[in-house]
Amino acid sequence: MHDIRAIRENPGHFVAGWSSRGVEDAQALVDQILSLDTELRASQTAGQDALAKRNAASKLIGAAMGRKDMAEADRLKAEVETLKGDIASHGEVEAAKGAELRGILAAQKNLAADDVPDGEDEAGNVETSRWGTPRAGGPAKDHADLGEAMGLLDFEAAARMSGARFAVLKGGLARLERAVGQFMLDVQTTEHGYLEVNPPYLVHDKAMFGTAQLPKFFDDQFRAGDDHWLIPTAEVSLTNLVREQITPEEELPLRLTALTPCFRAEAGSAGRDTRGLIRQHQFHKVELVSITTPDKSDEEHERMTTCAEAVLQKLELPYRRMLLCKGDMGFSAKKTFDLEVWLPSQDTYREISSVSNCGDFQARRMDARFKRKEGKPEFVHTLNGSGLAVGRTLVAIMENYQDEGGKIAVPAALLPYMGGATHVG
Repeated sequence: MHDIRAIRENPGHFVAGWSSRGVEDAQALVDQILSLDTELRASQTAGQDALAKRNAASKLIGAAMGRKDMAEADRLKAEVETLKGDIASHGEVEAAKGAELRGILAAQKNLAADDVPDGEDEAGNVETSRWGTPRAGGPAKDHADLGEAMGLLDFEAAARMSGARFAVLKGGLARLERAVGQFMLDVQTTEHGYLEVNPPYLVHDKAMFGTAQLPKFFDDQFRAGDDHWLIPTAEVSLTNLVREQITPEEELPLRLTALTPCFRAEAGSAGRDTRGLIRQHQFHKVELVSITTPDKSDEEHERMTTCAEAVLQKLELPYRRMLLCKGDMGFSAKKTFDLEVWLPSQDTYREISSVSNCGDFQARRMDARFKRKEGKPEFVHTLNGSGLAVGRTLVAIMENYQDEGGKIAVPAALLPYMGGATHVG
């Protein structure tokens, strides 16, 4: 959500910022916002003036009646009634213009940080670092083929009960997936200081609005009842823990993590990763969320990214870090790093984590603030990232650890979670 005062004071900054993020005719958009703002403030002023006049006239009625000047009292009463109608009329205009303005502001992307590169799509992303060496030679069977050949990955059974983009994992593969999630949680809680949270998987409209899944991405979500949604990521639940709260500065940063199922309609993704575990309607993910002060959010963004990288390094999975360009960033982000893991079957890197600094964009939507020892409450900065997506990590393990015999070696870091099993399959 954007501060209308900031747009009013520096409209050119928003024209340039939204244009660089792919908004067509950003100048017309800013002109529309400022016009509505002018109309809203005019109706507010007119309403306040009418209220002041009504209050003054009401006081004079008693004085007129005390003088037994009934003609003046009747005139004042008529004036009060007229002013009541004016107040109601201005109130209706104010409500309508305010709702229209809030709706337009809520539909606009966050502005990018100054160091985010220009670009229209993923071709404009910049690789900033790389870790590990992609495997060369040996088997490179696609994870879906490998899992089905082992009899441990069943897409047909899932389709019969749930439709496309669902999967059934069995036996050692199911245990390996569980091990991956538990391992990730242990790393983030014991080594990186994140507080484990078990949050709701169903949230209200206002929670989805707070983290900006609504209204922009209505079709990407699964609705459950009249006022509940299945969470697309634990970012929603964790970030909303501070909604409508004022957190003392000394309690920041808050570092939160959760392992939850995630549910996404994947609207608009037809033809993309239709087979396999890359893009599912239901999957598990370890989410990382940080709530911090504005002066520390850049530092926290770097820290959070390294916390996600640590998991890949412990699993010995080659990856690269990408700084996303303005055209490829998510709606709420002002800066994003993607981590892309190596998939041998595709001979390329694929996204496994996205770590974003949202600045005060979500905080304004949630009214989430903090207070220093001196001064007025300020909006917090919120950050979120995958630490990591469990299903995609399982895909990477299956492909990078497959052997000539059609089995999957268990990464050393996961052995304590596998009950002595060194291989799956």
